[in-house]
Amino acid sequence: MDDTVAAENLRVIRTLMERSALYRRALAPVSLTTGGLGLVAGAVGWFLGLGSVDGFVGFWMATAVLVSAVSLLIVRRQALGDRESFWSPPTRRVAEAILPPLVSGLVLGLLALPPGKSDRPGSPSDLAWWLPSIWMVLYGCAIHAAGFFVPRGMRRLGWIFVATGCVLPALIHLGPFSGKTPPMTGAHLVMAATFGGFHLAYGLYLALTETRNPDA
Repeated sequence: MDDTVAAENLRVIRTLMERSALYRRALAPVSLTTGGLGLVAGAVGWFLGLGSVDGFVGFWMATAVLVSAVSLLIVRRQALGDRESFWSPPTRRVAEAILPPLVSGLVLGLLALPPGKSDRPGSPSDLAWWLPSIWMVLYGCAIHAAGFFVPRGMRRLGWIFVATGCVLPALIHLGPFSGKTPPMTGAHLVMAATFGGFHLAYGLYLALTETRNPDA
């Protein structure tokens, strides 16, 4: 390995270790905001009855864009308040780690959009109910990767998303909806309970344990 590259890697690792407490402080408001927006979005999607595939995919992709923008603003504001560079080398490493699964979720969501209206078995309307599970697994992989640069609690949250995404299809398709496609409006409640509820619970945990367990 080139000495310059090795030195840069060591500097980034040292900076990440030094800033772990800072990143942890940023995670609490980001998680609480993400959880709150997720719960509101799930309730809105269910209340409005957005049961079509394109409505579901478009609604939650727009929600993801909104949540990402708000989270970036929170992180940027905190970085400026602590006189830290926002787009630093450690931040770029975290972004590079989480980007592949997030881009995969975006692409799969776009592929699930139906080219036309169809209710035939095996059509996108049947397959779209798998999207929440797929998104959970990919998102869990993303935050698990980020967990190697921030406190280890992120890796645990990542595993929770991955495990839930793997178990959810069995609970749905082998349970009361066995042999038929559940209504898409129910998927909004699933998204609210997972992407909203899990983040809210993690944010509350961080807020309550910040002074006692800075490595969590």
